[in-house]
Amino acid sequence: MFDAITAPDVEAHREAVARQLQLTKPAGSLGRLEELGVWIAACQGSCPPRPIARARVVVFAGDHGVAAHGVSAYPSEVTRQMVDNILAGGAAVNVLARVAGASVRVVDVSVDGDTPELISGGKIRRSSGRIDIEDALSEEECAAAITLGRSLADEEVDSGADLLIAGDMGIGNTTPAAVLISALTGAEPIAVIGRGTGIDDNGWMRKAAVVRDARRRAMAFVHQPEALLRTAGGADLAAMAGFLAQAAVRHTPVILDGMVITAAALVAEDLAPGAREWWVAGHRSVEPAHDLALSRLQLRPLVDMEMRLGEGSGAVVALPLVHAAVRVLAEMATFDTAGVTGPEGDPAPVPAANQE
Repeated sequence: MFDAITAPDVEAHREAVARQLQLTKPAGSLGRLEELGVWIAACQGSCPPRPIARARVVVFAGDHGVAAHGVSAYPSEVTRQMVDNILAGGAAVNVLARVAGASVRVVDVSVDGDTPELISGGKIRRSSGRIDIEDALSEEECAAAITLGRSLADEEVDSGADLLIAGDMGIGNTTPAAVLISALTGAEPIAVIGRGTGIDDNGWMRKAAVVRDARRRAMAFVHQPEALLRTAGGADLAAMAGFLAQAAVRHTPVILDGMVITAAALVAEDLAPGAREWWVAGHRSVEPAHDLALSRLQLRPLVDMEMRLGEGSGAVVALPLVHAAVRVLAEMATFDTAGVTGPEGDPAPVPAANQE
């Protein structure tokens, strides 16, 4: 379904590492800012790298049948209400994106209700199935959702986006995300279940039972990413996976958000092996499954602000760091141009920004 992934440009990476060693600072003294700058240069195939001019957040909205089982502190109608809030510019992701210089788009993938035609043209269905007792999607719906995500990535890149962020909006979506992470990492259900929207102990136990039963259904498909999404994911998660995989195909860097997006990223890496080289982890969520997913992808989070909101908010918080890393590599004076005496010897190379 996806073209073969090529890694970020090796020569640009090499030139960026060499340039970092020429800048007026001790080698490695800016820590991960140096790694980030090198990564963006490699993604762009250019050293020095160009400033990020059009960062774009795409929020994937969808409901899940498990929400009716009491796995969230909020009712499912909040999904549609929050979609309206994002459209009006009033959600956290809107505010944070304005601070970071990004634009926000929301797409109705599977909201259980009517939304404006502007965002619902590719809608797959109303809510995904209750994954503890039935499949989330049909084969046709799953394929359509992946294709939708792929098309959205193409639309954004073709319209000039040079960095992408995927966000999620959906009551109950941490439950299928936990199932996917549990199945793909081998972790037991109890290790992947957090408090999500703030559920109490009874809600946590209900969620644990759903994850246990859905994981049992999912385990037969851990090596079949489309079937796994169909069985235990959802239309929004399938679209996210398609989006993340296609971004890599299109050589466009991505900042990953929290648990839900990273669960989709695990599947996207199976759909398009090597895609993870085009991603960096924006933040570390307090949801326990997130660390497991990041470890599996060998990604290190840029920030840890104890966030668990979703929407793309954690990734947008990390975006100014990427801006800073690019500007440092492109604009900082070198020892030669500044007339500053450089270091002696051969400093250590700068590692890749997104790997442990």
